Amino acid sequence: MIDLGRHSVLGVGINAVDYEAAVGKIVAAAKERRPFAVSALAVHGVMTGHMDAEHARRLNGLDLVVPDGQPVRWALKLLHGLSLPDRVYGPNLTLFTAKAMAEEGLSVYLYGSKQEVLEKFSENLRAKFPGLKIAGMEASKFRRTTPEEQAQIAERIKASGASAVFVGLGCPRQEVWAYEYRTLLNIPILAVGAAFDFHAGTLAQAPKHMQDAGMEWFYRLTKEPQRLWKRYVLLNPLFLWRLGLQAARLRRFSVRLPDGTERQELYG
Repeated sequence: MIDLGRHSVLGVGINAVDYEAAVGKIVAAAKERRPFAVSALAVHGVMTGHMDAEHARRLNGLDLVVPDGQPVRWALKLLHGLSLPDRVYGPNLTLFTAKAMAEEGLSVYLYGSKQEVLEKFSENLRAKFPGLKIAGMEASKFRRTTPEEQAQIAERIKASGASAVFVGLGCPRQEVWAYEYRTLLNIPILAVGAAFDFHAGTLAQAPKHMQDAGMEWFYRLTKEPQRLWKRYVLLNPLFLWRLGLQAARLRRFSVRLPDGTERQELYG
């Protein structure tokens, strides 16, 4: 188990952990029924916080932010000298967590995506982990919910008896959701994005050799160029440029906290 603490990557706190440590923290919170918001961030996710002060405060208010992308894992090595055996890939974290929860007799609630994706995702999860309990599921409304709707959603999830929630709304909507519902639900919330579509079989994953080489972004760009070109063509080079500035100590990026304060390099 590896847990080397939380460290700043462009002002966003990233936890230098492996799968075992991440799953252990999530399952412990589920058993204790306490708030524990989790996000798996790739370059795009880090940049949404880096470029938006309000969103940075949300991300730094989550309990666990894991390095979903290989470049984020490499950034921890470059900036802080921290070596991890692998990234903590959201889709894999989803399966490892589901397996552990099934073994503990815990249940999950699925929130986000489309109804047909949820049904296939839940079917595949139950087939893979027969002991896993699906407490309920609810498709995304694909719009901003009102405070009244938020309260109703929270009540439905609590009434289901779920031990944790898997959220698939895409970045950054799912991180906003995890932050806003954290204390409404008081159970772990995992913002795992494309894991819903990947494990439902409605979206193909990049070959492993491309994932290992940090080229998953290119594979996804070829599959959805109109939707993703701005994310990758514009943000990836900017990430590398700003990362170089931080590594060379030419710029320090403030870590923005939920209470509105800012601290220089709070996480290392």
